[in-house]
Amino acid sequence: MLDSPTPSLSVASSARGTVKASANFKMADDVSVLRKAMEGLGTTEKKLVDVLTQRSNAQRLLISDAYQKATGRALIDDLKSDTGGDFEDVLVALVTPPDVYDCREIISAIKGAGTTESVLTEMFASRTNKQIVAFSAAYLAETGKALSHDLQSEVSGEYGKALILLSEYGLYHVHLRHFCTHVSLQILYEAGEKKWGTDESKFVDILCHSSVPQLRQTMVEYKSISKKSLQESIEGEMSGNLEDLLVAIVKCAKSTPTYLAERLFKGMKGPGTTESILTRIIVSRSELDLLDIRADYKKLFGTSLYSALTSEVSGDYGECLKRLCGGED
Repeated sequence: MLDSPTPSLSVASSARGTVKASANFKMADDVSVLRKAMEGLGTTEKKLVDVLTQRSNAQRLLISDAYQKATGRALIDDLKSDTGGDFEDVLVALVTPPDVYDCREIISAIKGAGTTESVLTEMFASRTNKQIVAFSAAYLAETGKALSHDLQSEVSGEYGKALILLSEYGLYHVHLRHFCTHVSLQILYEAGEKKWGTDESKFVDILCHSSVPQLRQTMVEYKSISKKSLQESIEGEMSGNLEDLLVAIVKCAKSTPTYLAERLFKGMKGPGTTESILTRIIVSRSELDLLDIRADYKKLFGTSLYSALTSEVSGDYGECLKRLCGGED
């Protein structure tokens, strides 16, 4: 998502995060606990959860470095060999730098059997410019290719164009150019509501080239000249992946926590739970705005996120997510 201004991408804990840096951080003690939890017969999963969910990402990375020096092994490799399934995934996510984690989620979405468009939509709509720049750099380091290059081969049409614009917008900061909201909303109206058949490219150009303040102003003024909101117009005029992406951009311009609360709900409703959605959102937002996501979840769905997790996920994985969630509302 195109933010202006963008928050720092450091892993310093936000006031709206549920995970804070441990005030009594003792790295050597944590390394010792982790070693004892994984060495010998069996793994003491509770100890892994106790340490890794109660430290900030910056502290976990320090622990990882110290663990490697003490054992000659990478902590992430030991976690992979001693745990499995969704529990392994969440622990690995916790000991991965945020930009690298985002990058690997994108790699999984575009490199597997078939492209997972819903993941790409979530990532590009909910991340700030600074985060997009960071995960794009991590992508280049991991794959040796520019993210925009791989997107061109994996996604097509106006949806693909929109993702590429979002990736390049963050990288080249074209938001510094002149932007006229009045002209843009008139173009949107004429490309959608006023026209027989929708000019999707106009929507893509404007929504993917706008900062959050610009989009918010456009949304207010669009409704004044149209009978519908901008979101309603997109939903009525478009379909498929492009509709999903543009709606997500509009929703995140209003409130990223609300959008992510809806994603969490969708990940848990219906038959089966989509654990990868829960892991990605709860880990990546635990130091940013998970308190806001919790509040919006309760407001939207009438139950707390913690209660929903208690009902939908169990075992060590469920305990890990609940510890990151931070409690009842």
